[in-house]
Amino acid sequence: MQTAFTNLLIHETSPYLLQHAHNPVNWHPWGDAALKKAKENDLPILVSIGYSACHWCHVMERESFENETVAAYMNAHFVNIKIDREERPDLDHLYMDALQALTGSGGWPLNVFLTPDGRPFYGGTYFPPQKAFNRVSWQDVLYAMNEVWTHKRGEAEAQADKLIAHIKRANQLGNLQQDWIASAEFYQDTTCGAMAAAMMATADTTEGGFGSAPKFLQTYTVQYLLQYDFFYSNKEARDQAVLTLRKMLQGGIYDQLGGGISRYSTDNEWLAPHFEKMLYDNALFVMVLTEAYQATRHEIFRDGIRHTLSFVLNELKDNNGGFYTALDADSEGVEGKYYTWSRSEIEELLGADAHLFCDYYNITEKGNWEHTNILHVRAGLQELAAKHAGDEQQLKIQIAENARVLLQTRQGRVRPGTDDKIILSCNALLIKAFCKAYAALGDELYLQEAIDLYQFVQDHFKDPSNEYLLLHTYKNNTARYPAFLDDYACFIQAGIAMQEVTGHQQYLQDAQLYTNYVLEHFADPESPYLFFSHASQQDIVIRKLELYDGATPSANGVMAENLLYLGVVIDKEEWMQKGGSMLQGMSTAMAKHPGSFAVWAGIYLRQTAGINEIVVTGKNIIPTLKTILSYFLPNRIIQSSVALEAFPLLYKKNYETEVTLYLCKNYTCKSPVYTVDELWKEIEKSKL
Repeated sequence: MQTAFTNLLIHETSPYLLQHAHNPVNWHPWGDAALKKAKENDLPILVSIGYSACHWCHVMERESFENETVAAYMNAHFVNIKIDREERPDLDHLYMDALQALTGSGGWPLNVFLTPDGRPFYGGTYFPPQKAFNRVSWQDVLYAMNEVWTHKRGEAEAQADKLIAHIKRANQLGNLQQDWIASAEFYQDTTCGAMAAAMMATADTTEGGFGSAPKFLQTYTVQYLLQYDFFYSNKEARDQAVLTLRKMLQGGIYDQLGGGISRYSTDNEWLAPHFEKMLYDNALFVMVLTEAYQATRHEIFRDGIRHTLSFVLNELKDNNGGFYTALDADSEGVEGKYYTWSRSEIEELLGADAHLFCDYYNITEKGNWEHTNILHVRAGLQELAAKHAGDEQQLKIQIAENARVLLQTRQGRVRPGTDDKIILSCNALLIKAFCKAYAALGDELYLQEAIDLYQFVQDHFKDPSNEYLLLHTYKNNTARYPAFLDDYACFIQAGIAMQEVTGHQQYLQDAQLYTNYVLEHFADPESPYLFFSHASQQDIVIRKLELYDGATPSANGVMAENLLYLGVVIDKEEWMQKGGSMLQGMSTAMAKHPGSFAVWAGIYLRQTAGINEIVVTGKNIIPTLKTILSYFLPNRIIQSSVALEAFPLLYKKNYETEVTLYLCKNYTCKSPVYTVDELWKEIEKSKL
């Protein structure tokens, strides 16, 4: 295809960057060449950050970055850099913090103006081509920033200094709790209850979720409430968690035909998403669905696990074994076009069955969203059966068959773009999701997928120079960028999960070795926390500590739980102390804003309940292990083996009989038992 313009992004592999490779804007990738150019020419840097599945990123590109007049001005007055936030999350976190400090909010596209040495002084998200939506135009922003840099440079420099100082202060968030609290005093039932109450204070008890639109999944908040009910028998918390997951599964945010969930809903009813589907969201969604199914045994959650993982396997799996990052929101330049339907289309496809199908999925002549229809369920099959005087099970079969007809037709449409880079952290989250799905459902397919994906990471994400130096992203047979803390944290967590479901201790040994590497190369000497970027990284003005939960869990939070877990299984007090210190440092922030620190809150909840250390040994342990895994028991460590292993919990155990089960908790061990029923009775006795 002939194009009038080509810029330096043409040499990149990121689908998002390649989408901008033929803009008239003279885009550079982030790197030494662009930074050197800014310094040599004393020009401000315009950094524009987004991702391939971002709807408003596409809109701004069409409106402004493809405009030759706008591009000419950008090229004349700025060094323009495009960043894929998923390739360089460290830069995204840094400049998003700056934007939130400036405006109180954030999002993508993220457009930030920097001094030549990389310090931010102004930023925003989407800007329209002309003033609209109470937003100034992009051209006005460009003119204003050039004016500031040319005539008020001192103000820009001063603002940059303030923002850098603010970000440095934010790094100290976890150090507010200075005095060590003894564990018995720190872990309090009342604190767990207060955090649950704070979460429930923002709960939408009609439509599920928390707060008002836009509504994000907040899977760790849902998980907290499920687990809080398990420990404290709190029906209100349980009901809110179940309601939220049910409403999401029935909503337009969930792809009723192909499976998979979008990032967020633009309304309170979960009807209209922005349609982008991210691997990490679907992995996290599966994880919480597994716990909901284990806790309730409701079929909707079992079906949701299967349907979501079917989407992941069918639409995101690379032929070589890894899993892609995302599907775009748009197809043929129209948001949601791939997923929406007119009633006439459905009537033509389904004939006499269309009336019932449209009733179930709320399809109307006028449309339920922007003159078209998003499939969603407002009343269940029981209500539909009563309304139509039909058999509920037969209706379920009929609707499923009708859905297959629509799905087959949809597959003939122009498919949304695929972000086909493979990111370590996202794939590591998926490994854990597969492990949890296997544990909940006992389906060997999910176990094999977990085993294969773990091996894929081991084969493709290691730096040849150092077997413990992992890389962040993989595409076209090449892995790039040193891995970030979330990559390591999630992969260590995946290794722990793999050991639990397989009983193979090599996974635990990997987790131990990668943890040693992280503690050596990511540690902050002034706090118990870990920097997001590797100590050797030189192209970022500040190494940040990421403590909040964002779209993905806090990397420090995941590492804190990894340390607490591994500290027990390898009997390393130093790691348990460090994990505890990290948690204690977050106590003030976590207690005040548990929804923003739900990963930390969950760790606190489980530690307060006390960890059940379960060991399964003997000659035929797999059936027993599968039964134990199927139970909802959030506060547990499981190790199993058919032979003596060099781990403390497996030492001096009985390997001669078929199965022996051991339970320890709070530094006290029970007598061995030989059936899961006996084990569960002992666990029930020790509950709060």
